[in-house]
Amino acid sequence: MCILQGYEPRQAGYPWLLTRKTAHKVEREAATTVHAPVLYQEVLHTLQPRPQGRYVDATLGGGGHAAGILEASAPDGRLLGLDADPRAIARARERLLPFGDRVVLVQRNFRFLAEVARDSGFGEVDGVLLDLGVSSFQLDDPAQGFSFLRDGPLDMRLDPSSGMSAADVVNELETEELADIIYRYGEDRYARRIARAIGAHRPFTTTGQLAEVISRAVGSNREARLHPATRTFQALRIYVNDELGALEEALPQATALLRSGGVMAVISFHSLEDRIVKQYLRRESSDCICPPHIPVCQCGHKATLTELYRRGLPPSPLETAQNPRSRSARLRAAVRL
Repeated sequence: MCILQGYEPRQAGYPWLLTRKTAHKVEREAATTVHAPVLYQEVLHTLQPRPQGRYVDATLGGGGHAAGILEASAPDGRLLGLDADPRAIARARERLLPFGDRVVLVQRNFRFLAEVARDSGFGEVDGVLLDLGVSSFQLDDPAQGFSFLRDGPLDMRLDPSSGMSAADVVNELETEELADIIYRYGEDRYARRIARAIGAHRPFTTTGQLAEVISRAVGSNREARLHPATRTFQALRIYVNDELGALEEALPQATALLRSGGVMAVISFHSLEDRIVKQYLRRESSDCICPPHIPVCQCGHKATLTELYRRGLPPSPLETAQNPRSRSARLRAAVRL
């Protein structure tokens, strides 16, 4: 059977392709756990986990997607889970304990996906999932410094043992460089105003201090639906963890891991991530990537993927009502040729 059979864009609001029993199970799990996996049904339908399959969850987070993949691939499907955050690995290990040796967990950034997969015995797999950004656990934990709503140390590192913290960035960089970071990764039109305010009030040690200064700097000019610090905190998190660079490195590694007919699924949460994913999938789904003005192909590029969901899949209205954080999510996917 062709791998593409059954891949049809969902109409918004339809609880599609779930049996009544499975739908009730998903609802019960969402009601009894803090972490609700975003686009859970869509991910399982896209990856189509099966017995004896081999899968990689390269951004483990709370382990919700991983648990669903393992349940669907019972009794002998296996999963490799990666996360840069040691706290996420610890939570996922507890959640996935019932699956025993069907699970291999490694604390590592997904930019090292190929190396970890090879060392873990996952040289060729049936599916790879990248759920980008940070999980609800990470956002809600003040100790990790991601939230402007809860005061905590200004850190933002997924791996607390590596690189500069957010405090290092805001306290040590020149204001012009700070403004560039906020504008590039936060797409904030008030980037220079915010950077000047940061420069005038540093040093900062907590998220609350930084959020207060940003709020005062932006004032009433900020869109009412967003906290004034939203885009700056996003920009700092992306910069501190080099999230876009890691994504650009991970996508071709994920493609190379897939066996013929294997599926790569990527969930993004903002336009910067989604643009990288979309452009990569379009390029790898094309036999020629020469500029349009060249009449005869000179690049010799051959397609490695067939793109699914050309426009990407957003969450249903029901999911966004139950989990407002999912509203900006978009699922893109492709099948290995």
